[in-house]
Amino acid sequence: MTEASGKLPLPLEGIRVLDATHIVAGPFCSMVLADMGAEVIKIERPRTGDLARSRGPFIKAEDGREVSSRFLGVNRNKKSVSIDLRNPRCKTAFEELVRHSDVLVDNWGSGAFRRLGLGYDHLSEINPGLVYASITGYGDSEGLSGPYSNWPANNLSIQAMSGWMEITGDPDGPPQSVGDNIGDSIPGVWTALGIVLALETRRKTGRGQYVDMAMYECMVSHIESNMNSFQATGANPGRSRERLATAGITFRAKDGYVVMAGVRNEERLRKLWKVVGREDLLDGDPRFLAGPGMDGQFYQDHIIPAIEGWSIQVPKFQVAATLTEIGFSMGVTQTMADLAQCPQLEARQMYVDTGDTLGGTFRGVKTPARLTACVDSPEVAAPLLGEHNSEILCSLGGMTPEEVSELEAKGAL
Repeated sequence: MTEASGKLPLPLEGIRVLDATHIVAGPFCSMVLADMGAEVIKIERPRTGDLARSRGPFIKAEDGREVSSRFLGVNRNKKSVSIDLRNPRCKTAFEELVRHSDVLVDNWGSGAFRRLGLGYDHLSEINPGLVYASITGYGDSEGLSGPYSNWPANNLSIQAMSGWMEITGDPDGPPQSVGDNIGDSIPGVWTALGIVLALETRRKTGRGQYVDMAMYECMVSHIESNMNSFQATGANPGRSRERLATAGITFRAKDGYVVMAGVRNEERLRKLWKVVGREDLLDGDPRFLAGPGMDGQFYQDHIIPAIEGWSIQVPKFQVAATLTEIGFSMGVTQTMADLAQCPQLEARQMYVDTGDTLGGTFRGVKTPARLTACVDSPEVAAPLLGEHNSEILCSLGGMTPEEVSELEAKGAL
């Protein structure tokens, strides 16, 4: 099927997702699905909603209203139903939503929905084609439990457990986390992929299934090169100057920092010393021209200061451009302000501007999968809490308008 514009439809058009998630990992997953055309119905607690709604920093309107930027960032293109799943009538309505949906996602912790009587075994009887994805810290499948299965988890704990922190940071300091919540967003991406794969199996067989996603395992899968090194050497890769020098060196520019990554062979290093005005190093200590097997401490004590004698007088983007021209793989350590006005991202149309629910606009980052033959992804603002209660519950949920009004008055919606 082709749209009137000649473009193909988005791949998940016609797929309905119940998004019973909160904070980052689950909402990030369902945002990817929504960007790819799925109808995503966010299932939230009445009155409070997704916990991220109450977490700053906040965007504020002149009349005192405010909205969480964290919530806006991962909840675009969704609808919101606020419903108390402990209420018998609400539970029945939720089961009706399941009957008319393709996917359910939750990240409330191991067994949370089972304790409500809404586990996969029960829901799959209502809808045998249901793909039910659960994101937990360490997995939640019968027969696949381990010693950590009941541990709670969050971004930092998962970064630590999965080995990321042990290899991040200054060699003389403690382990450090990566500065954003990749312990949530990476599992979110993998869960979105797991759901799409399960939907493909359903297309072939007509049967849904339980998709068991462990944040721990998702993060471990992204530390592959270090695990491979351990398998080869038996030694733990750690924070060392040699390791930093081999992977890349960071040095100062006039207005920030740049990174020189990748291969630094003798030919390139000779060009480097000419560019920075240090021809005196070409015939001196051979370590100034050392490639593989370089001395990390020597880089720290001598090579970086020699480069910085030139680079601290030059803007960071000019430093990167100059050294790229002589063959180095360069990067600029960009701030959020740099990214917000990045000409490359702008040219690639990587920003998405939606409403902020306060009358203004909110700029987010697009899902990076570029399906160039498909129509553009929707650009709808994140929903207000319970914004779609009547629309969804009086159609898919089997409620009457009177029931909705009564339950809202009781605080169950």
